[in-house]
Amino acid sequence: MLNDKWNLAANNALICAVLGWFLAQFLKLLFTAAREHRFSITFLWVSGGMPSSHAATVCALSMAMVFEKGLGSLEFAISFVLAFIVMYDALGVRRAAGEQAKVLNRIVAEFEAGHAVNFGKELKELIGHTPIQVYAGAFLGIAITAIWYLTFAK
Repeated sequence: MLNDKWNLAANNALICAVLGWFLAQFLKLLFTAAREHRFSITFLWVSGGMPSSHAATVCALSMAMVFEKGLGSLEFAISFVLAFIVMYDALGVRRAAGEQAKVLNRIVAEFEAGHAVNFGKELKELIGHTPIQVYAGAFLGIAITAIWYLTFAK
C-alpha cells in the first residue's frame, strides 16, 4: 500500500483546491443557465463569470495551507502570494482584455453590417471578472476548505 507521500487521496490541500474549482464551475453553469435561459455543459470549463473558479481554487489552496502548516509557514506565504496574483490578474488584465474584446466585436459587427467583409471568429469577451465574482470565488474557496478540514480531514 502507498504511504501518504504518494497517495493523492490523502492530499487534503489538493482535494480542497479541486473541490473549489469544480464547485465554482458548477455554480457558474447554474447561474448562466438561469440568466440566459439556456443550458450548456461547456460552462463547466469556461473562464470568467460568477463565481471566479480561479479565486475559489487559489483561496482554497491558501486556506488549506493555514490548516496544514499555519499562518507563519512558507507554504502559506507562497500560496497567499499566488492567490493575490491570480485574483489581481482576474480583476485587472483579464477583465480589461474582455472589455476590449466587447468593443472590438461591436466595431466588427457595425463594419460588417455595411460591408461584405468577414473578420473571422469573434473575440472571447468573458475572460475576466468583476470584483464581486472574485470575492464570491474567494469566499467559496475559503468556505469549502474550512468545511473540509473541520469535517473530513484527519
